[in-house]
Amino acid sequence: MSGEHILIVDDEPDICALLREILEDEGYQVSVAENADAARQARRQRKPDLVLLDIWMPGTDGISLLKEWSDGNRVAIPVIMMSGHGSVETAVEATRLGAFDFIEKPLSMAKLLVTVRRALENQLLHREYRALRSHVPAVEQPLGNSTAMQRVRDQARRIAEHRTPVFIEGESGTGKEVVARFLHQNSARAAGPFISIGVASLARENPDIALFGAEDGAQISYGSLEQANGGSLFLKDIADLDLSSQARLLGVLENSGFQRVGGREQITVDVRIIAATRQDLVARIQAGTFRDDLYYQLNIVPIRIPPLRERREDIAPLTDFYLRHFAEHDGLPARSISPDARTAIASYDWPGNVRELTNFIQRLLILGAGDTITVDEVQGALGTKRSLADSAGHPEFEQSLRDARHQFEKAYLEYQFGKLGGSVAKVAERAGIERTHLYRKLRSLGLDPKLIAR
Repeated sequence: MSGEHILIVDDEPDICALLREILEDEGYQVSVAENADAARQARRQRKPDLVLLDIWMPGTDGISLLKEWSDGNRVAIPVIMMSGHGSVETAVEATRLGAFDFIEKPLSMAKLLVTVRRALENQLLHREYRALRSHVPAVEQPLGNSTAMQRVRDQARRIAEHRTPVFIEGESGTGKEVVARFLHQNSARAAGPFISIGVASLARENPDIALFGAEDGAQISYGSLEQANGGSLFLKDIADLDLSSQARLLGVLENSGFQRVGGREQITVDVRIIAATRQDLVARIQAGTFRDDLYYQLNIVPIRIPPLRERREDIAPLTDFYLRHFAEHDGLPARSISPDARTAIASYDWPGNVRELTNFIQRLLILGAGDTITVDEVQGALGTKRSLADSAGHPEFEQSLRDARHQFEKAYLEYQFGKLGGSVAKVAERAGIERTHLYRKLRSLGLDPKLIAR
């Protein structure tokens, strides 16, 4: 993707031309403004990643312009002040208003480039810190060895090569943001920002301002779309976006532009929209709470993340990963897990999916005792442990183990064949056994898959 956007504000054409040439040679995008009015207009049209601001200009000077842009003692974007007539007092005032640094003229180009890089790196560190505060997932790619998750990763890699919007569907806790970040990191936008927004949380504020920004005189609030310019914007819980904001987002997808709240000019952005939901958008469309045209724009390349109960073979590797992760990164005690405890974890449905499993493993490490996680500990924590007194409500407990197993296997396979349309291959994959072994099992149970699926 293109480099960061730098705005040069200086009334000396020769300095502007020289700085532009040098910065463009370094791979940056550059805009130039010869005075404060032009700078306001340039900043209104497109959010810069950094501003080089001359102090002494005709009309409104650089310090006054910085005061307009400053919110007390900070500026939303890094500003490097330049002056050939600077003083200690001026430098102190600029720093107090939030300027990143102060450089004297005549400019040392080597020093200028170093300062520009430091300012942009500092801005990147702040962005990454905010992402960490927002609980960035601990994994860099969707985990799981199942065929289903291999398909999700392959699909994300292929989609990453294109510019289209992406729609990710999956139950709560399946890892939709992990897939979104994986897609971003495998795209040509990887060097650009990844901004994640929880749409449900925007209901408590003004979603239009949060997404599209706002203008109030000289004060400009850059929304998530401009913050994500050159990268990806991940919209969690897209079904919760109100109809008015849906209409504005549709305009962004169709025209790559929008107007800020209170603004009059069209703002152009280059952003990939990745939307996600755990809800049925088709049902929302029928209920009149979600726009069908927005759905079709987003649903060009959908990715569905299957729940854990549909890929039980991933539960064991996920369990092992988070046992190591919490021990290595959170300082929790390292514990092994007994085979029967592992079986109990794998047989649970995990309605909260990967998020629930992750929290469960963390709880076992925090509250558990001993070097090994036992089956009693797992069943107790899950609430699945049965006492002998419970057998009265379960007549299968009165059978021999062989008969009970036979009864369970028959019921299990009848259910799977009915659900999967009689496909031996799909049932074998779901059950985690070889196809030849499944055929032998069917014969021993007296089952015919063709008859089951009817």
